[in-house]
Amino acid sequence: MRVYVCFKLLGMLLMIFSLSMLTPLIVDGIYHEHVYLAFVVAFLITAVTGFILWMPFRNYHYELRTRDGFFVVTFLWFVLSMFGAIPLWLNHYTHIGFTDAAFESVSGITTTGATVLTHLSDLPKSILYYRQQLHFLGGMGIIVLAVAIMPILGIGGMQLYRAEVVGPVKTSKFRPRIAQTAKSLWYIYVGLTAACALSYWACGLDFFDALGESFATVATGGFSLHETSFAFYKSTAVDVVAIIFMILGSCNFALHFYFLSSRKISTYWKDYELIVFLRIILLATVAISLYMVVGYHYSIVENPFHVLFTVVSLASTTGFTTVDFNQWPTFVPVLLMIIAMVGGCGGSTSGGIKVIRYLMVKEQGLREIRQLIHPNAVLSLNDGGGSKLPDKVLRSIWGFFSVYMFLFCFLILLLLATGMNLKTAFGALVVCIANTGASIGDVAQGFSHLHASEKWLLIFAMFLGRLEIFTVLVLFSPSYWRR
Repeated sequence: MRVYVCFKLLGMLLMIFSLSMLTPLIVDGIYHEHVYLAFVVAFLITAVTGFILWMPFRNYHYELRTRDGFFVVTFLWFVLSMFGAIPLWLNHYTHIGFTDAAFESVSGITTTGATVLTHLSDLPKSILYYRQQLHFLGGMGIIVLAVAIMPILGIGGMQLYRAEVVGPVKTSKFRPRIAQTAKSLWYIYVGLTAACALSYWACGLDFFDALGESFATVATGGFSLHETSFAFYKSTAVDVVAIIFMILGSCNFALHFYFLSSRKISTYWKDYELIVFLRIILLATVAISLYMVVGYHYSIVENPFHVLFTVVSLASTTGFTTVDFNQWPTFVPVLLMIIAMVGGCGGSTSGGIKVIRYLMVKEQGLREIRQLIHPNAVLSLNDGGGSKLPDKVLRSIWGFFSVYMFLFCFLILLLLATGMNLKTAFGALVVCIANTGASIGDVAQGFSHLHASEKWLLIFAMFLGRLEIFTVLVLFSPSYWRR
């Protein structure tokens, strides 16, 4: 592994990341809160560390190999998350130790949305803005941003792109050059965020709330500016905007690119994965509404809309809430957790296993049944659009699914070993490994009361989920470190 290339890239990105710690100073100045010291110190620590790492290797110009890409992606996400925790740790308003600050930072950058902070209304707006900004930066992946600026570093970015971009088919590019692809993704991402913020503002939110909530909505994060999440606003219009942009954030971003290029709305309706994702939302909303109205006599006037918002929020792995769904019949919260594990579409900002993987596993299972009935038939799988799936993709999907389930069971056992009850362990792990924000059990209202060991296990789960398992696990293979 070319350590000097990794250090050069890490140093450069730490210096760039340090600039994100200065933007809260603008918020601090606008609202005259005088809590800037923590951000200034964090900026200096991050920038100086980045410079020290970058300076000795600034003249090296080499293409990253696959092996380098996996290390850089994992190490970069970990290091940036740890440095991102510094402002939260040093700020005396948050009253948290480094473990809690690290948990909050990792949750923000991985767009998980689980929080250890309480009494958000008492926190300075600069801190609240910083949390939302972590979602914005993590939404499309800091690595994709790095790929966009790699030409000036003298480092090719294809290996990083393949290691970071989510979804099973990672070799398809909708731009001929990787830097152009990354820039296109960010233009679309920033455009959606701006449109979301303007929509919130038009619905009556002040500029600060509109901007902050838009960061989390398009990133399908989950951090909100208020303790009660979207229930605070008591606005159907705001909730509708959130539903629309949570779904847009859950779409494959290549679809947004193709739509902008062709101006044909049929781009979306022709995508099999997106159609199935919308069907899941529709069926879950109808089923839960009927279950609660008929079986438990909930209000037929208010219930379906709250159910729709909650289903979209969990299916997109965002985690916003308008009601406490833990007060609903037990069947419903558990079903919502399962929906969150499925997640959104591949190539989106959402977490979870992804709809496309579930579809392929289902189709392969049905193919095996047909093969038993017709043992001599030659059966193949397609991607829903008529294209045959290569065996390499099928192996990748099955491998991912198997390892995901194994790790889920293993991590649940570890959480149970710390003394956590089963319902809480299940809810906490789903939230972290699927990168969604809302949970069940004792962590439904927050993660601050958990032991440090439990928080670090969940931090590991957040990284596993955000980097889609194999990017992290490959570093634990002895063969990876051999020459």
